[in-house]
Amino acid sequence: MKNGKLLDLYSEYLISAFGQTTATGLASVLDGEISHDQTQRWLAGEKQTSADLWRIAKPHVRKIEDENGVMIVDDSIAEKPYTDENDSICWYYDHSQQRNVKGINFVTCLYHNRGVSLPVGVELVQKTERYLDPKSGKEKRRSDKTKNEMYRDLMQQAVTNQIPFKYALNDIWFASAENMNFGSTAKLAMKSWVKDWPNAVPVF
Repeated sequence: MKNGKLLDLYSEYLISAFGQTTATGLASVLDGEISHDQTQRWLAGEKQTSADLWRIAKPHVRKIEDENGVMIVDDSIAEKPYTDENDSICWYYDHSQQRNVKGINFVTCLYHNRGVSLPVGVELVQKTERYLDPKSGKEKRRSDKTKNEMYRDLMQQAVTNQIPFKYALNDIWFASAENMNFGSTAKLAMKSWVKDWPNAVPVF
């Protein structure tokens, strides 16, 4: 089976599943059409990047794009409470829950137009650096790349990929001076919103 088809099946499995998801579970759902080993080899294969995502999304974006589209950048956490901590699965503060959670933190760039939303870029937060916290004296992890840097890289990628859009929308914590200066340099119309839906209002 081609990797593209397996990606579609695995994605649909993750979206539709209500409980724990495993390669064995996918094989069971498909009555053995795809083996556990086949899925494991695919998952352990070459690392997928934002460029790979764009190759998949590009033909669909081209069908709906025009100058009235908007680019939405946001960060999310996929909780992994029972998985051992590593560079990808770490502790993060979840603003929606007002507490620290363990999981995968990622920043996504979503293109929205004509009632359709498509992902066009993604950056994973990797806490590859270890350091001693001066207050607690405990070893902690941190990323060598900030989320604001990821924000700018994703927006630059959208511009480079020639995706037309009217506004870039993001939460207030992405409204750094560097991001706004980048938007000005790239001649982007950028708006930041406080995350108090459905009563969100633009702050500038």
